[in-house]
Amino acid sequence: MLTSTALVLMMTIPGLALFYAGMVRKRNILATLMQAFAITCLISIVWTVIGYSESFTAGSGALAPYIGDLSRFMLHGMEAFISNGDDAAFTLAPGPSQVVETIPESVYMMFQMTFAIITPALIAGAFADRMKFSAMCIFMVLWSVLVYSPIAHWVWAPTGWLAGRGTLDFAGGTVVHINAGIAGLMACLVMGKRIGYGTENMAPYNLTYAVIGASLLWVGWFGFNAGSANAANGRAGMAFAVTHIATAAAALAWMFAEWITQGKPSVLGIISGAVAGLVAITPASGFVLPGGAICIGIAAGVICFVAATKMKHAFGYDDSLDTFGVHGIGGIVGAILTGWFSYGPLSATTASPGGSPGGIGQVIIQAEAVAVTLIYSGLVSLILLLLINVTIGLRVTAEQEVEGLDITQHGEAMG
Repeated sequence: MLTSTALVLMMTIPGLALFYAGMVRKRNILATLMQAFAITCLISIVWTVIGYSESFTAGSGALAPYIGDLSRFMLHGMEAFISNGDDAAFTLAPGPSQVVETIPESVYMMFQMTFAIITPALIAGAFADRMKFSAMCIFMVLWSVLVYSPIAHWVWAPTGWLAGRGTLDFAGGTVVHINAGIAGLMACLVMGKRIGYGTENMAPYNLTYAVIGASLLWVGWFGFNAGSANAANGRAGMAFAVTHIATAAAALAWMFAEWITQGKPSVLGIISGAVAGLVAITPASGFVLPGGAICIGIAAGVICFVAATKMKHAFGYDDSLDTFGVHGIGGIVGAILTGWFSYGPLSATTASPGGSPGGIGQVIIQAEAVAVTLIYSGLVSLILLLLINVTIGLRVTAEQEVEGLDITQHGEAMG
């Protein structure tokens, strides 16, 4: 679990930081790297102070299904377990795997912190090149407290109401990817298009950075998905395997879709397809077998390709780095298909909820969770963005945007 935690942190810094930085123009590379690094620092403190307590404590009274209590405010009470070493001081309640696992609470808290870090960092790809750094910091802190933590509680806390309905989300299809994707779409709509969008060349400045970043994401994702088993067991092993298989299938699906429709397979296309596959297999990774993983990967690669290349142009929004097209749409594809491809018992003690395979009933449960996440995250994100816009403003000036965020927001520039 310590290794998995470190791998998930690597997904944000340096993985996502390089992936996003490689896809912006030269004048915004440092600002994009700075966003990922600053979000890592900000959310680490927010999670320590209140986020973990909001997400994973039991809650009280009528609010228990919707939000945790403050019993772990500033991680209060966790120090009692330091002297207990590897004993059973902290025991996870039965979660999606229907198995009680025991790990130190400090490790579980840190593992979940890395999820809380990467989720808002994903949103930054949607508004790349145009948001004030100050506005970004305020939005990410508020969004983590008011959106991420409540949804994490709904889906992953034993008392959460979506968990009680049988929602399957092994490692974050709803909590992470759909959540971040719809928030990114709201940011696109509120802020409007980049200056020159559709008329100027906005090709990635350094695809080498993007490939390195995507490769780090792929490797780090094994911590994300396999680590979500909270144990070294058969479910973790299968999650590891299907994560890799689905990613390869999605990368190839995007590559061939692009090759057929646009004449050439691009580097940007194959790495985008890989990320789409990683996204889609995330909610399913603990519940599907290799055949289902290939199907999920192919579906994600093709559908996310269409979303990123056709849908956003048809609807006219400027999702700079395809946060909604890859994470939002990929998360929806994965969450729905999880319901169809989830298998029955892996062993006598490790089964899908109810011990039964997927089917239309589970698909309906998954669809409800998708809809709830889209509506809640979309509305609250929209409200936060509008409030920040009318107070300090969301967007840099036109002159600052043309000059670039590296200089105007941070006083630095690439050599």
